[in-house]
Amino acid sequence: MTDFAELDALTTDDLRERAFAKAREQRDLGFFWDLFKHLPTSPETEERELADIGAAIDDTVSLWREFTGHRYGDQEPLIRARFIDYLLQD
Repeated sequence: MTDFAELDALTTDDLRERAFAKAREQRDLGFFWDLFKHLPTSPETEERELADIGAAIDDTVSLWREFTGHRYGDQEPLIRARFIDYLLQD
């Protein structure tokens, strides 16, 4: 099991990749919805099957970064904390 210190040492992108992989595996739409509520802008995505939601979120986050010209902005500490909290859950 990974502990807080190990996760906190990772980059935000590494945390995102791990959290998204876990959420996709568990088909945890609630995690993705909660994350979107905390992004500075929450772009709408087309409807996709539940199995594709992880890819849809990955695509949306990439587009958001490209269009806004920055990463997570002021929300990065909150988003990092959400990723770490999610990864520490069993």
